[in-house]
Amino acid sequence: MKNLIVPLAAIYCTANAFAAEAPSARPLFNGKDLAGWSGSGYVVEDGAIVCTPEGKNLVSAETFANYILEFDFKLPPGGNNGLGIHYPGSGDGAYSGMELQILDNSDPKYKDLKDYQFHGSLYTLAPAKKSGLKPVGEWNHQKVTVSGSGLTVELNGEIILRTNLDDLSARNPKHEGVKRRSGHIALLGHGDKVAFKNIQIAETAPAAYVEGVMAAGFTRLANGKNLDGWKHGNSPDWVVTNGIIKHNGNKDAPDLWTEKEYADCSIVFDWRWSGTGPLMQRPILLPDGTAKLDSQGKPETIEVQELDSGIYLRGSTKSQVNLWNWPVGSGEVYGYRTDASVSPEVRAGVTPKVKADRPLGEWNRTMVTIKGDRLTVSLNGRVVIDNAQLPGVPAKGFLGLQHHGGAIDFANLWVKEL
Repeated sequence: MKNLIVPLAAIYCTANAFAAEAPSARPLFNGKDLAGWSGSGYVVEDGAIVCTPEGKNLVSAETFANYILEFDFKLPPGGNNGLGIHYPGSGDGAYSGMELQILDNSDPKYKDLKDYQFHGSLYTLAPAKKSGLKPVGEWNHQKVTVSGSGLTVELNGEIILRTNLDDLSARNPKHEGVKRRSGHIALLGHGDKVAFKNIQIAETAPAAYVEGVMAAGFTRLANGKNLDGWKHGNSPDWVVTNGIIKHNGNKDAPDLWTEKEYADCSIVFDWRWSGTGPLMQRPILLPDGTAKLDSQGKPETIEVQELDSGIYLRGSTKSQVNLWNWPVGSGEVYGYRTDASVSPEVRAGVTPKVKADRPLGEWNRTMVTIKGDRLTVSLNGRVVIDNAQLPGVPAKGFLGLQHHGGAIDFANLWVKEL
């Protein structure tokens, strides 16, 4: 089974699975109030968000990874603000995340600017082309495209910055924000009356080499446009946008199940947490699947955001490959690990060998292979479950996308029957 994982990891990596159609966008600002944003020092005037003298950070409630963000902005003389991307929600947006400058370069007080301080520049990291701004008081249109490590900024139809975040991270190892690949969007104010309107975002799926996956014998589990082929009870809590199956976090929503049953198969898919969860204590596990005990003989725990989902195999809730934020990492088969009736070898086998999850909000790429009663799981290029036995697993059944109320995205779902 290991041989099925390595070739796929090598080919499933370059082109966007649903790039043929222009991505559809939705408003990130409703033009009426600051619903969906948090912070202080901003008001809504004439359909625009306006920074007041008290304005500092205004932060989106949602987090994003790959997207196209478009907005209009207007600068007063000497106006200074910033667009925070991949912002974790706290700290200085220019360093805990990254800040794209929004600045009136023409004002005399900025005559000694460094290259990376001009409008559109990635502050301290990458200078933008010094052109494209309209005269002070006029509306400008800006488009920011984030795709994995790629970042492009377009101002009034002209590309003023194109850079690679991985390269910038390697050259700036002390900058924590440039290492991040997801987070909130933020307006980073300095008390100047800068205005923003028509804020739209189109989320996009991570890149995938469709031709290579198909050549390896995989077929699509999801068409990227709707939920055809899935049983979903007409739930409004599952939607498809730009190739992404999105669950909004409603705990009462149904799980998704394929209309077709599968026996031996390999499944590949991308997933990310698109929201946050409550803080809860979760156990630290030993390699044999038992809880680590403290000096008093009690299970050791750590506090984590409780985020929980998974992939059901062969119609069985017991044979669920967990996707979660627990200390043990994703890939665990909780239903078998906690079953006292199975052997210690089985419980150890379904315990991840390593935690390979990426930071919350970032996309993870997973491959699950079940053949007979044996399971192998690869997460972000690392084998976390290796030929584990699932005694009594059904021979055939439906595949399911499960949730426990956490907002989660799925994309690039493919299956190969073995």
